[in-house]
Amino acid sequence: MSTMNTAKSANGIHYFSQGWQLIRLPGIRRFVIVPLLVNILLMGGAFIWLFWQLGHWLPALMAKVPDWLQWLSYLLWPLTVISILLVFSYLFSTIANWIAAPFCGLLAEQLEARLTGQPLPDSGWMGMVKDIPRIMKREWQKLAWYLPRAIVLLLLYFVPGFGQTVAPVLWFLFSAWMLSIQYCDYPFDNHKVSFQQMRTALRQYKTDNMQFGALVSLFTMIPVLNLAIMPVAVCGATAMWVDRYRTTLGRVD
Repeated sequence: MSTMNTAKSANGIHYFSQGWQLIRLPGIRRFVIVPLLVNILLMGGAFIWLFWQLGHWLPALMAKVPDWLQWLSYLLWPLTVISILLVFSYLFSTIANWIAAPFCGLLAEQLEARLTGQPLPDSGWMGMVKDIPRIMKREWQKLAWYLPRAIVLLLLYFVPGFGQTVAPVLWFLFSAWMLSIQYCDYPFDNHKVSFQQMRTALRQYKTDNMQFGALVSLFTMIPVLNLAIMPVAVCGATAMWVDRYRTTLGRVD
């Protein structure tokens, strides 16, 4: 089975859409269960708590808007809500990805084998257990790359005027790129492609990867749909790997 050789014409929207189809493949569904359960429990509980807190947070945040920007309050209010959802959804999706990382790697591995007909060496549950230390090290690498940039962007929110208008846009773009890195990393890491080499490869198709990450970011903010987004994103990113990167970067030993 293949992804219909769409590497040249497909964009990030295509691969995101394909992820929703791939999670339903017979033989793949059982590898979706654990990432799905982790996401449901963590993201579901977190968003229920968030919506209870928004009524307290929004008045406090809007009170910090300077008087000369009050005339823009009708625009700043939705931007503030979107900013909270972006930061909150990315924070908890990062925690969920840490917990489910070995199972996401296994899902990417099994889907790649299904799409190509060529399973990886040491694939399966035992291979996953053996690779847990390497997988966790990789998650630390991603966190170390992400945190300094995220802190700078969060500090921008405290700049009057700029923080309430431009910072949300910058945060959304950064989240889109980071989520593309997060989910594309599973098939790359299965082939032991270094973190630096992976980011270089993703920049070759940066627009498509930004499209993919932006859709993942948007759906992460939508209640109910966000509960399924983790396995969907893993499957979409794996399809992209098979089409675009596997030939040059994959290991077949």
